[in-house]
Amino acid sequence: MTRLAAERLDPNAEYAAFQSKLVDEGAIVTFVGIARPQSITGREVTSLFLDYHPRMTEASLSEIAEDSAGKFDVSAISVVHRCGEVSPGEAIVFVATAALHRRAAFEAAEYAMDRLKTEAVFWKREDAVDGSRWIEPTITDQVDRARWSK
Repeated sequence: MTRLAAERLDPNAEYAAFQSKLVDEGAIVTFVGIARPQSITGREVTSLFLDYHPRMTEASLSEIAEDSAGKFDVSAISVVHRCGEVSPGEAIVFVATAALHRRAAFEAAEYAMDRLKTEAVFWKREDAVDGSRWIEPTITDQVDRARWSK
């Protein structure tokens, strides 16, 4: 399951909804990405704006979730990603995976996040008191993504 969320994201509600659909899984792994109050360069961030193309962005989220589920032995996966304006401290992304055993759940969640950071169709802008700037995935993000290609 994937969803774009224009409204504030409640990780606890997302987890409850995800868990309510499970039957006999022995492991659930969740990840919540939070908007940081400072940029990589130390600028105070007042908001993060995630611009998107509804069909392309939704398709990229679905593809990443489906690939994660196909690559690892998980029974369920959820990816919910914010779009629009996000304030520092708010959740940007919620990923949950469920499997019979923990290793598959951890790996699927990590793989999904590495792909989301580098491939999900978003245009991200950091807004600060001294101006705005568009941001791209970092070299670390690219290295994290590349390790799955080995």
